[in-house]
Amino acid sequence: MDRRENKRRAERVDGAERRNKLPSPASSLPTDPALYSGPFPFYRRPSELGCFSLDAQRQYHGDAQALRYYSPPPTNDQGPNFDLRDGYPDRYQPRDEEVQERLDHLLRWLLDHRGKLEGGPGWLAGAIVTWRGHLTKLLTTPYEQQEGWQLAASRFQGTLYLSEVETPAARAQRLARPPLLRELMYMGYKFEQYMCADKPGSSPDPSGEVNTNVAFCSVLRSRLGSHRLLFSGEVDCTDPRAASTQPPACYVELKTSKEMHRPGHWRSFYRHKLLKWWAQSFLLGVPNVVAGFRNPEGFVCSLKTFPTMEMFEYVRNDRDGWNPSVCMNFCAAFLSFAQNTVVQDDPRLVHLFSWEPGSPVTVSKHRDAPYAFLPMWYVEAVTRDLPLAPKTPSPKD
Repeated sequence: MDRRENKRRAERVDGAERRNKLPSPASSLPTDPALYSGPFPFYRRPSELGCFSLDAQRQYHGDAQALRYYSPPPTNDQGPNFDLRDGYPDRYQPRDEEVQERLDHLLRWLLDHRGKLEGGPGWLAGAIVTWRGHLTKLLTTPYEQQEGWQLAASRFQGTLYLSEVETPAARAQRLARPPLLRELMYMGYKFEQYMCADKPGSSPDPSGEVNTNVAFCSVLRSRLGSHRLLFSGEVDCTDPRAASTQPPACYVELKTSKEMHRPGHWRSFYRHKLLKWWAQSFLLGVPNVVAGFRNPEGFVCSLKTFPTMEMFEYVRNDRDGWNPSVCMNFCAAFLSFAQNTVVQDDPRLVHLFSWEPGSPVTVSKHRDAPYAFLPMWYVEAVTRDLPLAPKTPSPKD
């Protein structure tokens, strides 16, 4: 008995020593939630560095022209009664999903503002640049049971860039998307049209076209553990009446979901959908998600506000629920895994991180097409500048 106990103790010490040594690149990363249940890691409150807009033709503009203003309907007993099917399909202009945009729009913003970053361009060396949506997928991975993902990673002038790659399964699913699912996607965008105005103080106009090329994107900096982050995410609207007018605290996320009447439906909603809503909004620092609940005929019958920081309360006592610490600890572990794996500074070299539910994250190496994602115009423009000198992060980074 004593011998077994001593052996276990030695294994624990040995494990702790291995963890404290300089990490040699591992070949895979486990995703089991039980491994990541420690205390919540440090996450710096996201601060907005700037923004950009994409117009009806998906053209980039370095301003806030696509920002919309939260304008909810007056509250009444009948509910808003928004017809989410109105205008489908004749007043619908969906974005061409065959166009792989990768990080291009964010890189365009970065080129314009690289020299103006707090701490100078050197802040970028060692930082991670990506989309908020990619980080959302990492946060939800320990609890995801259906959809895998692939993330391409390249290091260039010290900065680690992460860009999602559409998996073969996701592509097949997208190309075979059933008409009902296409209509449900439209309904989500239509809800935004009912809830947002083009100018502060004006009213929404749901008679126009729903064009999903149009987007307003916030660019933010943050830090998760030791990882400096620069990322961008699409924002639905800003609330002119918010307590704080400082973004991202004034932003509102809009969602739709089917009406639920049974406790089991709500339980499933809290376990799955609310996890994704929390991850998406928490990362960006968006304080509230406003949900429109639709009936089977496609009409919104009720609205409910879910404060981001209170979402966990719905699953806190559910043994099959999710835990924000697990999500953030796994994300931090993945970022460390990526930083330690992608050591060669070469924009044409790609490490492809792949994950399928029930398996660990694995990695493979590739050069150039089809996985290389940093465009030549970006690489050349950055190379023309002086190389970025790595900078030791200060406590406020």
